[in-house]
Amino acid sequence: MTIHKITIIGGGNLGSAIANGILSNQIIEPAHLTVTRRNLEALSDLKEKGAIITSENAYATQGADVVMLAVKPYLIEAVISEIREVLTPNTIVISLATGTTSQDVENWCGQKLPIFRAMPNTAIAIGESMTCMSAKNTTKEQEDAVLKLFNQMGQALIIDESLMVAATVLASCGTAFALRYIRAAVEGGVQIGFKADVATQIAAQTVKGAADLLLKNGNHPEVEIDRVTTPGGVTITGLNEMENKGLSSAVIQGHLKAYYK
Repeated sequence: MTIHKITIIGGGNLGSAIANGILSNQIIEPAHLTVTRRNLEALSDLKEKGAIITSENAYATQGADVVMLAVKPYLIEAVISEIREVLTPNTIVISLATGTTSQDVENWCGQKLPIFRAMPNTAIAIGESMTCMSAKNTTKEQEDAVLKLFNQMGQALIIDESLMVAATVLASCGTAFALRYIRAAVEGGVQIGFKADVATQIAAQTVKGAADLLLKNGNHPEVEIDRVTTPGGVTITGLNEMENKGLSSAVIQGHLKAYYK
């Protein structure tokens, strides 16, 4: 199937990031993208790019092939009650609300329809998201269409719904975790002589390159680490000091703490 019209209910940080990702990657015509929010002034940049903005959720939903629910979990039931009458059995509903199950969404919709739970991260705005999703009541054609949509804004995969909370920690919280490492590397770079802006450029590109090595070569991280560590060298010296201070343990425990919160 081909997705022609997309509606995003909730133009907050995540909803706007997705909208910008759709527009910047020219996935559909701007006039076929509708974004809703109570404060329309906050969506003025999307309007300037050609998207339709409105505060009327039901109006925005009519005729949409895909409806993304980018609202806070405590609001999703109320939002669905506004749009349920204009949903059809073929409307693809994508919930972005953390902790809300596909069964919850189906119950609130009052009918069986294709439902995805998706967890992109904010890098979707620049086409670099890692989006994990689960599927319920979907056909292979629908799954392929939604995967194609999100793959145009980074990488996407379908996982079992039981892993969606874990995916939130690894892919969404993981953005902040990675940025915190970069911040620390920048501070170290400043201490050894670089200006902050130069240290940021070096650290950020280094992390980006390291990630691309894994994605393109398909290796375990330790394989790539071995390629840059030499006996008695500065790399292994730095790594051992970081491990001595608990780097790996801190990262693992941070993920577990976020998961079990």
